[in-house]
Amino acid sequence: MSENCANIINLLIEQRHNRGMTQKDLAKAASLTQSVIARLESKKATPQLDTLLKVTTALGCELIVVPTSK
Repeated sequence: MSENCANIINLLIEQRHNRGMTQKDLAKAASLTQSVIARLESKKATPQLDTLLKVTTALGCELIVVPTSK
């Protein structure tokens, strides 16, 4: 997993904690399972974009994707 992706997940975990939500709460709000949230937060696999969008929406955040060239 890239460092950028790990940083995004760290921010999502922080937002979840700031809102006093459990993984189960977030999963319900995002229409996902708790195991999906647990896998996301463990950073063992790179999440799909639609998963990140569901989580950010459930947390009241925005995920802005800006294409760049190397």
